Amino acid sequence: MYEGILVLHNTLRWLLLISLVITLARYLAGWLGNLSWKKLDNVLGIVFTSLMDLQLLLGLVLYFFISPVMKAAFSDFGAAMKDASLRFYAVEHFSMMLIAVVLVHIGRAKSKKAKTDRKKFMTASIFFLIALVLILAAIPWSRVQN
Repeated sequence: MYEGILVLHNTLRWLLLISLVITLARYLAGWLGNLSWKKLDNVLGIVFTSLMDLQLLLGLVLYFFISPVMKAAFSDFGAAMKDASLRFYAVEHFSMMLIAVVLVHIGRAKSKKAKTDRKKFMTASIFFLIALVLILAAIPWSRVQN
């Protein structure tokens, strides 16, 4: 079960990043090109946010319930903080990804409430770009296999 969810979490990462890059490119073009907000822009935001939520759900299942790495970290959290790999998963990866999810939701909510199309694109672009930086920083690149 652990391996299956981990593979799903790792595979979904790529779909999420592709979705984020496509959405962000469209939003930046809309903001900088002063384009009008279309139904596609809303759909892209929904798809990306949904992928983030699914990825969060899988990550939380791994983090709290089935990951042997997290079980080791939780068994002696003080020792885990002295081990760079355990600390990365127990604190750094978890925190940065959680912040990224929150930023995506804030950006989405604020962009929906924005009065002008340019403001919608600008707001979402800023929040999504910050989330992208956090996501890229929090991916365990040394362990990327898929």
